Amino acid sequence: MNNIAKNEKYNKQLRVVPIMISLLISGFVGMFSETALNMAINDLIKEFSISHSTAQWLTTGYLLVLGIFIPISGLLIKRYPTRKLFITSLSFSILGVFVAAISTNFTVLLSGRIIQAVGTGLMLPLLFHTVLILFPLRKRGTAMGIVGLVMMFAPATGPISSGLIIDYFNWHMIFWMVIPLLVFALIFGIVFLPNLSNVSKQKIDILSIILSTIGFGGIVFGFSYAGDEGWASPIVLSSLLAGLIALIIYVFRQLSIEEPVLYLKVFKYPMFILGIVVTLFANIIIFSSNILLPLFMQGGLGLSASKAGLLMLPGGIINGIMSMVNGCIFDKYGPRGLVIGGFTISTIAVWFFASVTSTTNAYLIIFFFMLLMVSMSMVTTPSQTNGINQLEPDLYPDGTAVVNSMIQTSGAIGTAIAISILNISQEAFLNGVSNPTNTVVKAEALITGVQNAFAFATIVSILGFICSLFIKRIKVD
Repeated sequence: MNNIAKNEKYNKQLRVVPIMISLLISGFVGMFSETALNMAINDLIKEFSISHSTAQWLTTGYLLVLGIFIPISGLLIKRYPTRKLFITSLSFSILGVFVAAISTNFTVLLSGRIIQAVGTGLMLPLLFHTVLILFPLRKRGTAMGIVGLVMMFAPATGPISSGLIIDYFNWHMIFWMVIPLLVFALIFGIVFLPNLSNVSKQKIDILSIILSTIGFGGIVFGFSYAGDEGWASPIVLSSLLAGLIALIIYVFRQLSIEEPVLYLKVFKYPMFILGIVVTLFANIIIFSSNILLPLFMQGGLGLSASKAGLLMLPGGIINGIMSMVNGCIFDKYGPRGLVIGGFTISTIAVWFFASVTSTTNAYLIIFFFMLLMVSMSMVTTPSQTNGINQLEPDLYPDGTAVVNSMIQTSGAIGTAIAISILNISQEAFLNGVSNPTNTVVKAEALITGVQNAFAFATIVSILGFICSLFIKRIKVD
């Protein structure tokens, strides 16, 4: 009996609650940091005398490092003990946050963000992998739902929390406030987290890691920049082309070497593939909505950034809560009804957003955004958990690496497509009027762009609904 099976059989002997607390706090801080600095961008531009595109590297660089580290996390989880990886990831996170907190120039701040992203890139797959080992299949939906609660709540509260911190303190406090949380999580992990899985001295194929870095990094970078720079930008095209070519070579290499970095056998399981596809569609909808609605509320309805953020907050909170609820429902009834129902509701919600105008009531926006977030919680946790449940335990590290890589990549794709459609539609609208500099006309152009972008999201939701019809529950023995 291997270590994974032993842990599933004897997990009652483990201190599951403190283990999960340490992992969830670590994951929360990592996801919180993805969005927490967004509200401070304008302050940083003034303080460091940098351009907006330069400041944006604080977010793009963070996501880029996640896109590079998460795909190789499966190899690291299989090669190194759980405790060592946990301590390493928390050490990087604490060091990165500390460097960012004491930074007095942009270069040091960006360096801190990159160091922290290394820790987050190791922690997120480790969190998912640990849940798969600690909880048997019949309880896994609830456990993954709790993870979803934390993962969705963190980025939703990031902008609001950081906005309040900036109002009363300064941007440095965004980093100082999370250091005690990370130190607490590290101590808890050191005390309670054992080594949970087999360790194999698998050879590290350097060429595969280089190809993975260029491939996933190029794709994430290309899509991240496409929204602002346009798809015709040489940087965007070269990044996407280099990423695509590297990924193709990477796939062929994984199929040809004895000990691949990522075992592509995970794609032999139909429900895992379907779960990945459904997750891709869902995250495109989530990330595009999260960037389009604040723009609409500020540029179309004339609301302040803080008020727009507050209107978005209930949707993010309810997404997290319903992730936990839907995880429990998944354990009892399976994923099919949840995923089909989720895409049905999301289609209605994004169709509403495709018809918004300057007179749309703000409370309707709150209601339909909450509806959209509830629908997405019905899709993401059940489809991911069902897909991973079909894998053999030895493939869990590879499965979690693929899932987390897909989340990061689909986020970049959704944001890029949404912004591209918005920009193209705005430009076309303004080119067709006689007074393009008029404030009211600019607002109408923005609204048209938002409508068209949500029309695309409606198509994505319909495609997700079609895919959901083929989902089947993985039987639990």
